[in-house]
Amino acid sequence: MKDRPVMPELDGKSILDMCCGSRMFWLDKQDERAVFSDKRSESHTLCDGRNLVISPDLIADFTALPFADCTFPVVVFDPPHLERVGPNGWQGKKYGRLDRETWRDELRAGFTEAFRVLRPHGVLIFKWNETQIPVSQIIALTDEKPAIWQRTGKNDKTHWIIFVKSGDSVMEVECEV
Repeated sequence: MKDRPVMPELDGKSILDMCCGSRMFWLDKQDERAVFSDKRSESHTLCDGRNLVISPDLIADFTALPFADCTFPVVVFDPPHLERVGPNGWQGKKYGRLDRETWRDELRAGFTEAFRVLRPHGVLIFKWNETQIPVSQIIALTDEKPAIWQRTGKNDKTHWIIFVKSGDSVMEVECEV
């Protein structure tokens, strides 16, 4: 596991977006309840002239988050889902890219980190688009059991999966709840 940087101040924030990108699905892209984290901070002009801005509150890799165990009641995990994308392709700029050799290990570590920083009975909101990698391969990277699983449309490849962290007494003691 990678070394974690010093834990930042949370100022009462209760939601962690582990890899926020440009915050595309957020209703309020400046939501005061959330810590927006990403390993990228960059801006691009897309092929249609629109500006794409990735400006997280915190630069951090989702495989080694700088937070204590059991910090958040809600975690959002929408990792990059493309492994085949050109170095200058707009989709890679917009959504990020997975390393062809290490993506399984990285996503497995991401799930581990999500559940580590999640409080007992906390909710993990996971989003995956299976354009290139089937969601079944991704869910196999965690032993946690989803509570809710919704695909946004019959032919849509985007899945929203909700997990609820166990609240067993051992975990509660470890989290000092």
